[in-house]
Amino acid sequence: MEKSLKIFSGNASRLLAEKIVSYLNVPLGDSSIKYFSDGEIWVKYNENVRGCDVFIVQSTYSPANNFLELLIMIDTARRSSARRITAVIPYFGYARQDRKDQPRVAITAKLVANLITTAGADRVLTMDLHAPQIQGFFDIPVDHLYSSPILVEYYKEKDFKDLVVLSPDIGGVKIARAYAKRLHVPLAIVDKRRPKPDESEVMTLIGSVKNKNILIIDDIVDTAGTMIHAAEKAFSEGAKNIYVGCTHAILSGDAIERIKKSNCTEIVVMDTVPLDRHKQIDKIKILSVANLFGNAIRRIHNEESISILFD
Repeated sequence: MEKSLKIFSGNASRLLAEKIVSYLNVPLGDSSIKYFSDGEIWVKYNENVRGCDVFIVQSTYSPANNFLELLIMIDTARRSSARRITAVIPYFGYARQDRKDQPRVAITAKLVANLITTAGADRVLTMDLHAPQIQGFFDIPVDHLYSSPILVEYYKEKDFKDLVVLSPDIGGVKIARAYAKRLHVPLAIVDKRRPKPDESEVMTLIGSVKNKNILIIDDIVDTAGTMIHAAEKAFSEGAKNIYVGCTHAILSGDAIERIKKSNCTEIVVMDTVPLDRHKQIDKIKILSVANLFGNAIRRIHNEESISILFD
């Protein structure tokens, strides 16, 4: 691979970046990220990037410092005369705020897109955006990868009998239907609604799950509330075993305790967000997206199509 390729990482995604460069058989770029005592971030590239094709790997999950590190690394590369800068964002934070669903709220996904572009990124490489239309918020090219090839292959090898794919809410029907089609199994849907502001939420399960193994598919597991409620509903309708496949494991608040107490047999997540050791419980299995991102980076660098990676 040409020497002009340089891959750097912020603090948020260093482990994933190390897997990516190992797959590509290139070294991880040498950079320094330091914090002043007041929290101000300082970045320096310890090797020449002039005229290079620079890829910066950094997920933008909480805290906001992860996003600031990405912006400052992009700006530093631009001021160091990099030929092209690609922001590799395995988990794109603030994607859930993609529209004005009520008065006087921010569309933060658009703000984040503007900041990344203004900082100097020439293109973005990301995975499983919570709202795919966020690609249109950018005025630069966006390559949007999917974790589905990894998860579908994993569940095909498991060869579960009597499997049904379950969408935990109406918003996830499209992605759940895609998994059901690839796995050649039926689809079920959990419909949640609140009849009146002060009345409890009503959950209706559309489809048959009795005596079936259930696979719940989602893009993000944050507090795990939606996932566990869907699992409980399926279990109450006679489901046998509950499996979960998701891309981004945020697992904030008491999510881990909820998962421990849940009737879920296994939860498969990607390594787009690193899991702290206390979150690595027996019920959670981590699969890596490093090879998929490595393939995408190689193809972008060589000016090749990456559409083959969507299949």
